[in-house]
Amino acid sequence: MHEHARSIWDAAVAAAKPAPLVAEALAEPTLATALRAARRIVVVGAGKAGAAMSAALEAVLVPLLDKIDGFVNVPAGSEVTLKKIRLHAARATGSNHPTEAGVAGAEEILRLIRGAGPEDVALCLLSGGGSALLPAPAPGITLADKQHATKLLHACGATINEMNAVRKHLSAVKGGRLAQAFAGKMLVSLIISDVIGDPLDVIASGPTAPDPTTFADAWQVLQRYQLLDKTPPAIRDHLQRGADGKVPETPKTLLPNVHNHVIGNNVKALAAAAARARQLGYQVLNLGSYLEGETKHVAVTLAGIVRSIRDQGIPMRPPVCLLSGGETTVTLCANPGKGGRNQEFVLAALHHMRREGLERVVVLSGGTDGEDGPTDAAGAVADAGTWDRAMAARLSAGDFLARNDAYTFFEATGDLLKTGLTQTNVMDVRVMLVG
Repeated sequence: MHEHARSIWDAAVAAAKPAPLVAEALAEPTLATALRAARRIVVVGAGKAGAAMSAALEAVLVPLLDKIDGFVNVPAGSEVTLKKIRLHAARATGSNHPTEAGVAGAEEILRLIRGAGPEDVALCLLSGGGSALLPAPAPGITLADKQHATKLLHACGATINEMNAVRKHLSAVKGGRLAQAFAGKMLVSLIISDVIGDPLDVIASGPTAPDPTTFADAWQVLQRYQLLDKTPPAIRDHLQRGADGKVPETPKTLLPNVHNHVIGNNVKALAAAAARARQLGYQVLNLGSYLEGETKHVAVTLAGIVRSIRDQGIPMRPPVCLLSGGETTVTLCANPGKGGRNQEFVLAALHHMRREGLERVVVLSGGTDGEDGPTDAAGAVADAGTWDRAMAARLSAGDFLARNDAYTFFEATGDLLKTGLTQTNVMDVRVMLVG
C-alpha cells in the first residue's frame, strides 16, 4: 500500500508535467495558424514550470525556431540551455522572495513585449511561483519599498485578495500590465495553475488578465489596517496619484487579441491519480481541489473519514483511495521547527489516528512542485510502521506537531517524501489509502 500511495501521487504529478500540456495547447488550430503566419514569436513568462514549459515549446515549434525570441524567469537550479529561449535565474531555489535578479529579468520581458510589431505573436508561459519570479516595481518604487509593504500586510493578517490589490498597483507587469504593454497581433498565455479555482487574476498575480481592483481599493486596504503611516512615502504617493487619475489604472477588460488558457491544474492531477488508483484495485473517493483551512484541522477531518471507511464501510467499503487537493495553511508557533504544510498534515493525521487507527491505512501528502515549506522534501508518507519506528525512537508526534517540526520527526522515522524539483506546480495532492 505504501508503494501504491506513491504510485498514485506520482500519477498526479505526471499529469501536470508541462510537455504534453504545452504540446496539446500549441496544436489548437487557431493558435497554430497564427504562429505559422507570425513574423516573429515572442516568448516570455515566469514560474516554477518555466524551464520545462520553454523546453516543450521549442520541441513542438522546431520548424518555427528561427522566428522565436524568448526570455523566461525561472528558479535557480532549473535553468537549461535552449536554442532560442533564454532562461533567467530570478530567485534562489526554495525561496519565494523576489530579488533584484528577478527585477532585471522582468525588465527584459517588458522590453520584448513592448518591442512586438503588428505581425508578431507573443506566448506567455505562466505557472506557480510566477508572482515572486516576476517583480517589476512601478516607476519611482523600489523593490525594497514593495517588500516592506508586503511584510506589513502579512503581519496584520491581510487576505490574499487585499494583498494582491496593493501589489498589482505597485507593479509594472502584474494586474494585466504585461498584456497592456503588448502592441502585437496576438498574445496567448499558457497557464499551469497553482491556485484554488484557477482565477486568472490571481495566478502569478495576473500579468495578462483583467484586474477587478483599483488604486482606491489598494489605498483603502492600507487605511483599513492603519498602515499608511508605516508605508514607504513612494508607495503612498504612487497610490494617491493613481486614485487621483494621474497614473493609468490597471486594465479591467481583456483586449480582443489577448487570450488566457489554463492548460494544467489540480483537477487534472487528481483525475490522473484517481485513474491510477482504480488500476490498482481501489474504489476512489475524490474530494476535489477546494480543500483549504488550517492544516491540522483538515487532517483530523480526513482522518475521520478514513476511520469511517475502514471500520464501518461508510461512505464506501474498502479498499478505498481517498484523494484531495487544494492548499491548506499552517499557523506557526513562536519558535517553529522545520517543516511544511504537507509534512504537518501527515504528522497531524498520525497523531490523531495513533497506532490502532493506522492499521491497513497509508497517509501521503505532497506538494506537486517537489517543495514543502523551506525544506528539501515534497511532503511525507506514514503508516502503522511509522508509528512503531517513532515509538522505538521515543518520538512524540504531539510534541513535534506543537512546535511545527514535522520534518525532523519524519527524517528520524525515514518517511520524508523527497522527489527533487518536479518543474511543475498544481498545489498539493493528498492520498489516503484504506486496505
